[in-house]
Amino acid sequence: MRVSNPKLRLMLVLLIVLFIVTVAGGLLARSQNRWLGASWYAWIGVAPEKLEDPSAAHDHDHDHDHDHDHDHHDHAEWVIELSEQARKNIGLSLVSVKPRDFSRTITIPGVVAERPGRTLITVSAPLRGIVTALTPLAGEAVSPGGHLAELRIMHNELADLQRSLLSAIERRDVVQREMERLEKVAASGVVAGKTVLERQYELQTLDALIRTDRQALVLHGLTPEQVDQIVAQRELLSTVQLHAPELAPGEHYLGDYHVVELLVRPGEYVEAGSPLLLLADHCELYVQGRAFEHDAVALHRAAEKELGVRVLIQEGGGERSEISPLTILYVENLIDQDSRALRFYILLPNEVVRDHQTDDGRRFHAWRFKPGQRVEIEIPVERWENRWVLPVDAVIQEGVYSFVYQQVDDRFERKEVHVEHRDHRWAVIAADGALAAGDLVAAKGAYQIHLALRQQSGAGADHDHHHHH
Repeated sequence: MRVSNPKLRLMLVLLIVLFIVTVAGGLLARSQNRWLGASWYAWIGVAPEKLEDPSAAHDHDHDHDHDHDHDHHDHAEWVIELSEQARKNIGLSLVSVKPRDFSRTITIPGVVAERPGRTLITVSAPLRGIVTALTPLAGEAVSPGGHLAELRIMHNELADLQRSLLSAIERRDVVQREMERLEKVAASGVVAGKTVLERQYELQTLDALIRTDRQALVLHGLTPEQVDQIVAQRELLSTVQLHAPELAPGEHYLGDYHVVELLVRPGEYVEAGSPLLLLADHCELYVQGRAFEHDAVALHRAAEKELGVRVLIQEGGGERSEISPLTILYVENLIDQDSRALRFYILLPNEVVRDHQTDDGRRFHAWRFKPGQRVEIEIPVERWENRWVLPVDAVIQEGVYSFVYQQVDDRFERKEVHVEHRDHRWAVIAADGALAAGDLVAAKGAYQIHLALRQQSGAGADHDHHHHH
C-alpha cells in the first residue's frame, strides 16, 4: 500500500522502528540477563516486575521440586528399620525418656585398701615350744575361734607354775576338809577356837597363792580357759592349742578369716612371740581416695553432709560395677608432700562370691573386693532438677552436633539434641522439645545404628547441609 501523505509515512516508519527495537531489546535482555537495566524499561513504559520470564518461572518450579526431593531424601536418609536379628546382633537396649534429678560429680581415682590394724592379723606363739600341728592350709577359711595350731610346752618356768598351782589346790582341799571336821567338834569345846582360826588363816593363804599362780600362768601365755582346764583335770598341761581370734565385745559376726600365709612348719622350735600364721579379715575393707588440693572443698562438704558417693570398680569381663550409696568415713588432715594428694577413706562392705568345700571339710572363699583393685570415686558437687538424663552411650557426638536415635514404631529416627552436661556415664539433655517424656531411644547399640545409617546413606552424607560435617 502506498502512502502519499508525508506525515503519515513518517509516523508509520517510527512505529516500525519502535517495534523492531522493542523486540530486539526483549531478546537481548533474556539472553544477557537484562543488561539494558531499568532505564530501558522506563523508556519504553514497562515496569520490570510486570515482565514475566517463562524460563524464570520454570527455574523456580525446578528449584522447588529439587528442595522438596532433597528434604524427602534427607528425612529418609536418617531413618532405619532393624530386623529382630539385627537388634540381637548389636545387643540393642532401649531407655525411656523421663525427667529426674541429676547430681554433677567430680571423679577421683582410688584403690581398695586394707583397714590398718583390722584386716591383717598375726597369730604368734604365746610361749616357747615346738609346733606339733598346723590345722589350716594356706588360703583356707577359718571361723573365729577355729583351731589353728598346737604347741608342745618347752617352758620350765611354766611347768613350775603349774606344779605350784596344783600343789596349792591339793593342800587347800586338805585344809578345807580339816575345817569341816573342826567346825563339827568345836561346839562341844573339845577343840580350842584358836585351832579353828589357824585353819581359816591357812585356807585364806592358799586361796591367795592359787590366785597368784593362775594369774602367772596367764601372763606366761596360757588362756584363762586353759588354766581352768588344769584346775579341773588336776593335770599338768603339756600342749597348748591356738585358735583364731574371737570377736571383740560389741562386734557382730561378719564372716570368716582367710589364712594368708603359714609362717612355720610342724616340728619347728619357736620362742614366745614368734609369728606362726598370718590371717586376713576381708569382710570389710577401705576405699582409699586420692584427691587433689583443689577438690578439698567439695570433699569436705560431701563428708560433712554425708552425701552418698558412688564407687565404680573394674571387675571380671571388663564390666564396671557401681557400689552406692557409700559415705566418706574420714579425710586425712595432711597432704602428701610428694604427690600433693589428700587421702580420704570410705568403708566398703565385702561379700563372698564363691564358697567351696572339699571332701575333707576344708572351706575356701573368694571375696568380691580385694586390696589393690583400682576404682573411681564420684563425689557429688552440684544438683540439677528435672532434666532428661540418658546413658552416655545413647548420645552420639559428631562434630558440634549431638543426637539420639528414637524408636518410632519399628523404625529408628535421628533426633538432634542439646547436651548440657556429659560425663563418662551420663548425658544431661536439655528439655527444649526435641524429646518428650515416654520417648524410647536406643542406649546400648546406638553407635552401631549410627554406623549402619552412615553406610546406608553412602555419599549422600555430603549433601546433608544441616547434620553432616
